[in-house]
Amino acid sequence: MKKQILIVMNHLHCGGAEKALISLLHSFDYDRYDVDLLLFKREGLFLPQVPDQVNLLEPPPHYVFFDMPIAASLKACLRSGLYRIAAARLGAGLLFKTDSRVARREQKLWSYLQTALPPLRKSYDAAIGFLEKTPVYYCIDKVQATRKLGFIHNDYIQLGMEPSYDRKRFAKLHHLVTVSEGCGDVLREAFPAYAEKVQVIHNIVSPSLIAGLAEEPVPPLRRKMDAALIVTVGRLHRQKGLDMAIDACKELKDRGVSVEWHVIGEGEERSALEKRIAERGLQDCFFLDGVRDNPYPYMRQADLYVQPSRYEGKSIAIDEAKIMGLPIITTRYSTAADQIAHMEDGLIVDMNAAALGEGIARMLQDKDLASAFSERLLSGWFGTEGETEKLYRLIG
Repeated sequence: MKKQILIVMNHLHCGGAEKALISLLHSFDYDRYDVDLLLFKREGLFLPQVPDQVNLLEPPPHYVFFDMPIAASLKACLRSGLYRIAAARLGAGLLFKTDSRVARREQKLWSYLQTALPPLRKSYDAAIGFLEKTPVYYCIDKVQATRKLGFIHNDYIQLGMEPSYDRKRFAKLHHLVTVSEGCGDVLREAFPAYAEKVQVIHNIVSPSLIAGLAEEPVPPLRRKMDAALIVTVGRLHRQKGLDMAIDACKELKDRGVSVEWHVIGEGEERSALEKRIAERGLQDCFFLDGVRDNPYPYMRQADLYVQPSRYEGKSIAIDEAKIMGLPIITTRYSTAADQIAHMEDGLIVDMNAAALGEGIARMLQDKDLASAFSERLLSGWFGTEGETEKLYRLIG
């Protein structure tokens, strides 16, 4: 008899965790497992990529009231006689007005949100909350399952999470799963009583899949033939350090280093970043290209891949750039050394614009160094399809 598995996620918009989930779903053994996927919002760039074998559940009823403006939500709740949900929505609105700490208020939101979400009727052999906060809390409080797993896709402390809020909840999990050894160390330090529960399962990337997708024909990115082409893939979010990237591009331009820097991704910081680009006069060399269904043909065109992040769990984009043999420069966030060996297969630089600019200039000027990095990467194997077996063992 097949084991029954539930995976819970917010949505499938473009992001590292969402991409990791799609890769996981494509590697599942559906002869052994029946997989239900619960999305709080059935939307996102990756939604069409969910395999046919996955049973996509209906979103929880009443979640929508927490995903609309508060006035409209309260009006709709009261019109439908949903007074308890209206009170919870009001509490959530007050929380967002009084607490500016994004991650912690999202943690606290669950005490209101859970009022609107009924428990699932079906029982499972394993329930997997695939992202920190709400998906994990939902599995803990709303799902009957023999085993419960919670994924943390980032550096828990750098996210700004509050361990005291999660301590009692994590006691109900069988495993705390994260994506790199560095992130695992952070969890063990934050939750020493649960150190035995912490497991590392790397994000799944497939070299053969990436190689095939990279050959898809797309328009060229390069606009000036004499410019070195830099690509960064990531959300337009403070975490990704794109403000530093813009300032590094300005330094390169002032030094007479001709570059075109293309960022593939979308997010809430677009307006602020566009303003910064204009203020520094970089409209001709720093481009926010938006989301691309398939980023690999654009990465394939690059001379360098740059990851200017302030923190990461384990960057899928870096793993993909490694598979493609791109010379890589990344900032020295806490888990960078989990993926890049400095001066062996890439450069790790200090987390500021000057260091980023210096590293880029060095890589562009030292062609032998860039070639050595590329050759070393292309001779390696960075596929992680076997990580699925680790998950099977945790599921039991």
